[in-house]
Amino acid sequence: MHKFGVVILGGIFNMTFYTKSSELYFTSETKDPICYGFAADTMAFAVDEINRNSKLLPNISLGYSLYDSCVNLGISFHAALSMTSGRGEPFQLNERCYGYPPLLGIVAGSTSTYTIAISSILSLYSLPMVSYFATCSCLSDRRQFPSFFRTIPSDAFQVRGILQILRRFGWTWVGLVISDDDYGRHTAQSFQSDLAKSGGGCLAYLEVLPWGHNVAEIKEIVGRIKKSTSRVVIVFAHPSNMLDLMEEVVKQNVTGLQWIASEAWSTAKVLHTPSYMPFLAGTLGIAIRRGEIPGLRDFLLTIRPDNDTLSTQENTLVKQFWEHIFRCKFVSGWMEMEGQTQERLCTGNELLRNEDTEFLDLSNLRPEYNAYKAVYALAHALHEHLQCVPGSGPFKGQSCARLQGLEPWQLVYYLQRVNFTTDFGDQVSFDANGDVLPIYDVMNWRWISDGSTEVTNVGDVKQMAAKVIDLNLDEDKIFWNFESKKVLCSESCPPGTRMAIKKGEPVCCFDCIPCSDGKISNVTDSTECTSCPEDFWSNIQRDQCVPKSKEFLSYVEPLGISFTTASLFGALLCTIVLGIFTNHRTTPVVRANNSELSFLILLSLKLCFLCSLFFIGKPRLWTCQLRHAAFGISFVLCVSCILVKTMVVLAVFKASKPGGDRGLKWFGVMQQRGTVVFLTLIQAAVCITWLVSSSPAPNENTEYYSDRIVVECLVGSTVGFGVLLGYIGLLAILSFLLAFLARNLPDNFNEAKFITFSTLVFCAVWIAFIPAYINSPGKYADAVEVFAILASSFVLLLALFGPKCYIILLKPEKNTKKALMGRGSPRS
Repeated sequence: MHKFGVVILGGIFNMTFYTKSSELYFTSETKDPICYGFAADTMAFAVDEINRNSKLLPNISLGYSLYDSCVNLGISFHAALSMTSGRGEPFQLNERCYGYPPLLGIVAGSTSTYTIAISSILSLYSLPMVSYFATCSCLSDRRQFPSFFRTIPSDAFQVRGILQILRRFGWTWVGLVISDDDYGRHTAQSFQSDLAKSGGGCLAYLEVLPWGHNVAEIKEIVGRIKKSTSRVVIVFAHPSNMLDLMEEVVKQNVTGLQWIASEAWSTAKVLHTPSYMPFLAGTLGIAIRRGEIPGLRDFLLTIRPDNDTLSTQENTLVKQFWEHIFRCKFVSGWMEMEGQTQERLCTGNELLRNEDTEFLDLSNLRPEYNAYKAVYALAHALHEHLQCVPGSGPFKGQSCARLQGLEPWQLVYYLQRVNFTTDFGDQVSFDANGDVLPIYDVMNWRWISDGSTEVTNVGDVKQMAAKVIDLNLDEDKIFWNFESKKVLCSESCPPGTRMAIKKGEPVCCFDCIPCSDGKISNVTDSTECTSCPEDFWSNIQRDQCVPKSKEFLSYVEPLGISFTTASLFGALLCTIVLGIFTNHRTTPVVRANNSELSFLILLSLKLCFLCSLFFIGKPRLWTCQLRHAAFGISFVLCVSCILVKTMVVLAVFKASKPGGDRGLKWFGVMQQRGTVVFLTLIQAAVCITWLVSSSPAPNENTEYYSDRIVVECLVGSTVGFGVLLGYIGLLAILSFLLAFLARNLPDNFNEAKFITFSTLVFCAVWIAFIPAYINSPGKYADAVEVFAILASSFVLLLALFGPKCYIILLKPEKNTKKALMGRGSPRS
């Protein structure tokens, strides 16, 4: 099809198609006249509309030269060579590659494979090519295709748009089916790359549909789809591929799938058959942006088979179209000769306006709308060239190109800067790669109750500023033929767990492993658990770090309550005994062996019982400092009194022998007091030195347990603590030895026996205390020390004062001097 003008625009379109489906098309291989020149006529209409526009390219008439590709790469290639080298003339390359192509731009590219081949040739001349249907992302490579532009988004954006749909519905476990061509392979590469980058899912399988009617291979592919646990199938393929695939899907009855359609078949009516709808109903798809072209219908109605403007080839196509629409035949010479005139004859005067045909259904203009925008893009680029002011031009020396000598690369310069808005409201401009601002319609296949199929627009997906993709969906309008909208290989891992990838499986197939102690995850599908800070620990759910509990011997826990009760009971018992002794202070039992020492021992034992309270409760600086000092001084005071008592017993026994009274002068009341004070001051000096040099202090220990903090008192100086205990032990051992020597004295009431028993048990308790204290962590070390204090204090109290209280309260007849001084039977 040709139209003369000052400037010629070329076009390569699929004007006729060949099909061979007995059910859907025709019983034999034939041309489908319904597909006649729709996009080509849209370009012709756009050129006529521009010529009538006084504001766009005024005084410049556009012409066109349109070729039929016949869905054949060789024919498409021949058409491109014919236009670049001169219409109808063979292409010849001279040595200097000098010469100008006879036209300024081409609108072409119904398939990616053909467009790659054609654009490779046009790029040698920098001749601009604007595609209306080629979507391969490989065409965005400016190094290979420096003069290529397109008004349809690339597959890279189509992939990102589909990923947005998957993300919207939470579909992370999907299958991918592609055609075995540039369209399918490049789309699969882009899809896998973007899916990995987004981290929003993974592929269950990738299947490649073969070219040709390969039933065995198609059967295997459908079998793998049916076996897979993924229920979402994304298909980047052509309608012809889908026909073979769906035939096998119907045979194997593969239901329950959610199909995601690429723009290549999302609006293909050839698939809208009753046999396919139980399987394809509910399909979601990406479709080329629909547009409206006012006036196109009236233009198409002017087409008639007898128009003088039609070329021979075009007239032939129109006649075939006419015969199909009106079910008649044009009579040719050979038909008249053979008498084949039984069918109704076409007059050429039939009214196309009165026919109900898809040819005039302009409600779903998609590729045609892109072809319309492509023509206008070239026209706007040429218009900008004509607006150039000499001296302010973009080329060398700020010059402007002349229309008569306009180089193709100069038109590429202006085409790169095109920016206009169509009557439908869509903005058209190209980025650095020649891609248009991307926008797609989102389509949904609805199964109507009468068995028909309706493809409805349920939203759109477009790229906003900063390459942010905006998906708008009206989910209430979506028809679902899908049991579950949630498609996962594995359920999401809740907070408190982490994902563990199954060996040999895709990353979407994983197990949920609970976080270990001290680690948490507070988000869904966490890949790892994070450790809590040092003073924090994970809660039971492992989704939050909480402060570690602080452990110490508390007043409110059973062990602390028991010790507190025992301590107070011991102090009360000392008070009671002290009261008894005070009330019977004149009796011989109380007065025997220096009653002052007895009162002092009771007072010191009471302090021993009470000092154990410093070991209970949260350790603080003053309690840490007082606990050992009070304990050490109290016990030294008690043991030194016992030691002096024992020494007095021995001295009195020796004084009863002839010449032994001289030793008593060293054990008078003042000497006894002085000895007790002196021995106690030594311990006080040790405690003061210890507190001054290396004072005990509270410490939060995290080494004993990982889940809690042990609050303890550090002894500060181990030497000081050892000296304190060693001094008490030394006095206790010395008391035991002396008492042991006096155990068989011949008095009725021999106190040395009780001192021997009490100091023996006392030493045993504290000898057992040392290993138990060393091997007890945290609060249990304090518990061991409190137990040792209470046990030794009770032993001393009961052993030393129990027998005396028994005599005072229950055997008062023995509480006499005669009874106490009486002799027992001689020993053998």
